[in-house]
Amino acid sequence: MLTILGFAMIATFLVLIMAKKMSPIAALVLIPALFCVFVGKGAHLGDYVIDGVSSLAPTAAMLMFAIVYFGVMIDVGLFDPIVRGILRFCRADPMRIVVGTAVLAAIVSLDGDGSTTFMITVSAMYPLYKRLKMSLVVMTGVAAMANGVMNTLPWGGPTARAATALKLDASDIFVPMIPALLVGLLGVFVLAYVLGLRERRRLGVLTLDRAPAEEKETVPVGGGSGAGSGRGSRTAGGSGATADTDALDGTASGAEDDAEDHGDFQGLDPDRPTLRPKLYWFNALLTVSLLTAMIMEWLPIPVLFLLGAALALSVNFPHIPDQKARIAAHADNVLNVSGMVFAAAVFTGVLQGTGMVDSMARWLVDVVPGGLGPHMALVTGVLSLPLTYFMSNDGFYFGVLPVLAEAGAAHGVSPLEMARASLVGQPLHMSSPLVPAVYVLVGMAKVEFGDHTRFVVKWAALTCLLILGAGFLFGIV
Repeated sequence: MLTILGFAMIATFLVLIMAKKMSPIAALVLIPALFCVFVGKGAHLGDYVIDGVSSLAPTAAMLMFAIVYFGVMIDVGLFDPIVRGILRFCRADPMRIVVGTAVLAAIVSLDGDGSTTFMITVSAMYPLYKRLKMSLVVMTGVAAMANGVMNTLPWGGPTARAATALKLDASDIFVPMIPALLVGLLGVFVLAYVLGLRERRRLGVLTLDRAPAEEKETVPVGGGSGAGSGRGSRTAGGSGATADTDALDGTASGAEDDAEDHGDFQGLDPDRPTLRPKLYWFNALLTVSLLTAMIMEWLPIPVLFLLGAALALSVNFPHIPDQKARIAAHADNVLNVSGMVFAAAVFTGVLQGTGMVDSMARWLVDVVPGGLGPHMALVTGVLSLPLTYFMSNDGFYFGVLPVLAEAGAAHGVSPLEMARASLVGQPLHMSSPLVPAVYVLVGMAKVEFGDHTRFVVKWAALTCLLILGAGFLFGIV
């Protein structure tokens, strides 16, 4: 009976949030509370919730102050020179532009928010793609995959959810995964390079060197459906399908100027009042020190981000009204993420406290072939691809992962291995129709969601399997 009620609770939760009948926070609280009554243990609901909240408080604190910290770093312009440098690197070379897209998305993903990453990346790169008539689905696909890999950062969401669901420390999950994730990120960069070369060939760009105005050279240029006009050859002084090396390079310069002046997102506005150019090196050193301390585990991650956020606010915005304004600017993200963590205490507390998770795990152990039992981490890694694509992270990490972890524990697989394996599907998950940020990406890029999906699914799945393979070879999973 507990098995049936457990799966029914998870199914009800998933259906309601996938159908958008309830918000994840409301579903995480109300659905388990209702099923706790069905099980006959409603009187113990308070104990389950208090125990869960006590164990999740450090994770919530980490997320809250990490969002504030990286939000402030974007506000003060820490990443602006990186954006400008990438745009200068790209020039008129399609290959450089695609690689630059991947690098920019990966760097900006440090703030842990997919929507912010996509807004900055598209605002900076969209003019280049349009001017050179490049395929926009290449931009959205590469950006989504780079963000998917970086989304596994402890403050990005999935790692915190896995830690929350299995009551583990986020750093114990993430730090050993760094080599495998670096392999996955390198794979995205290599893919961006290959796709960039393909775009270069498709457009027929043969030379990218700047030529003096009086030495205009022939540069064949082509186009394709959805990315440019008909194929042709451009010659100096001609019309219709004519161009020269200067014009091509000028296109990149113009696109770069457009991107740098693009002001509909404050992260790229060069005149925003929150900029602190005189404190740039202080902020850069503070960020490097913070990330180093996190990786070296000098202090717990929540303590590091609490100290970092307080120091960043105090130094960059010494006046209290300015500090309040910066905190208010990021309050929505802080409330949504921390609220989700505390709401999850109800879901995981009821699932564990009523014994439903144990009952479901025993059933799953019986279903999984005996030969696969010792390899439940690999099974979880493979399952994370379709499951995180067709359901939200909340549904997978709070509903499915605890059950898989219990099944793995029965075969001697540690919860840490299961948690690490569960992160593998994130490059594909970031293009899921259930991820709000992907609509920001395709909307700003003016790309049809179906076109983005058809392009990215195969490459994202390959990236996921690359991470899983690297994790297996390194003995992480």
